[in-house]
Amino acid sequence: PPLRAVGWDKMAAAGGGRYFCTAGRGLEPFLVREVRARLGATEVDCISGKVFFSTEADPGELRKLKSGERLFLLLKKHTPLAVSRNKGKMLHGIKSLLTEEPKYWRDVISIWRNLHGCEGKKDDVFQENPSPLKRKSEEATDTATKRQKTEQVRETVSEEHQTEAGERCVVPEDCQTESETSLEDSSKSSGEKAIVNEQLNFSFRVSCRCSGAVAKVLTSQEIGRAVGVALMKQCGWRADLRDPDLEIFMHLNDVHSVVGIPLFRLPLANREYIKTAGLRSTIAWAMASLAEISAGAFVLDPMCGLGTILLEAAKEWPEACYWGADISDSQLEGADVNIRTASLMDKIELLKASVKALPLPSESFDAVISDIPFGKKFKITKDIQVLPDILQEMERLLRVGGTIVLLLSHDLHKRMDGITKCAEHDSPDAISDGTSETTTAKALHADGNSSSLVNGVEESFLRIRQTCFGSLVLDGVYGVSLGKTDAFIYKYKKISTAGNQ
Repeated sequence: PPLRAVGWDKMAAAGGGRYFCTAGRGLEPFLVREVRARLGATEVDCISGKVFFSTEADPGELRKLKSGERLFLLLKKHTPLAVSRNKGKMLHGIKSLLTEEPKYWRDVISIWRNLHGCEGKKDDVFQENPSPLKRKSEEATDTATKRQKTEQVRETVSEEHQTEAGERCVVPEDCQTESETSLEDSSKSSGEKAIVNEQLNFSFRVSCRCSGAVAKVLTSQEIGRAVGVALMKQCGWRADLRDPDLEIFMHLNDVHSVVGIPLFRLPLANREYIKTAGLRSTIAWAMASLAEISAGAFVLDPMCGLGTILLEAAKEWPEACYWGADISDSQLEGADVNIRTASLMDKIELLKASVKALPLPSESFDAVISDIPFGKKFKITKDIQVLPDILQEMERLLRVGGTIVLLLSHDLHKRMDGITKCAEHDSPDAISDGTSETTTAKALHADGNSSSLVNGVEESFLRIRQTCFGSLVLDGVYGVSLGKTDAFIYKYKKISTAGNQ
């Protein structure tokens, strides 16, 4: 059956729209919760790497999403494409997905322009060509900016591809990267139909990603080229890979066929207030969201590095007080620059100190959040021996009822049970039987539903254990992707004064 088109007239009348947002692997439940809480989203649907939702929020509110990567206006979504060994037949079927009446594309562009207007690229997608000299001057002025944006988008594409592993399909190497399909040659050969309609002066590009069964027959380049030529012939648009007015994104895999338009030129994960990036901003925000930060709370990152976690937390929960410590002068200097860039000097205090002996009073913080930076590129080192000392120091500083949130490498995750297990408790291999819903499960379900699935997606936490370290009780473990490697977010609650459990 043909893909279902979004009801544009209904959307325009209601002032809302249907969207999807990509997310790093493991962050989908955080994004589900966020779109509901921040945007009042409805019809929320979640699959690996993507969250679909409807909202009447304006672009300014949409841009505030913190746990997502790229945000798209959803055009079509349907079941996987029927696979055939006949390439021509498959390409014909793919092209037919986007073959619509002219009014359809006029409505799409109208709604896209209303949402995209804040980007301020061009006043009118139907205006005539500007003078060649003016256009050349504008292109020369924007070259550096375009190059920077391209690199940022490529970084995001690389991160998004990590979500594909969760789709359980074998993807040929040449089909795992997004293809910004080259259409210039086709533009010349398709010739005069585009020239006849040149007064539209509307440029576009097709970005296609395919995986699974489709990728075994067709490459992203072949699909993108075929769709691009079809749109040029149908709409008279002009292909422009570098700086198009409109990008059409297609994702074809064994789960679904999706077509959308990016709402913003840069990924949501690119924070304008972070000068030098450390930990990925989406991960930092997700960690802070688990810390239960409230107005007037005192929050500590005892190994703050460049301060990404503190920046994300202070931007989202500005009525709390934040402290960052690190033993490295260079890291503290970088954190100070980031804090000044974000204009958060009055919110975040920095001090040089060892995480094993912080010059701070006991039970003085409501939350401790930290990325445990052991080993180059997340490989285990002898520093594992000091992890118990670090946990003990964090436990000392935390108030009863407070929360500790840690990011651990895969190797540290495997050793964590042995470090935190109390002698009187069960084997570290004991797994919750799931008979009662935990705080972690509630965190994953924005609507408080006790189901173990979020619209068909398995919960990102791996296990819930009543394993203690002194007065700390493990409250959840979340598996997330850091791009080329996996990591785990641990959440602990302090249930009593240290040593008096």
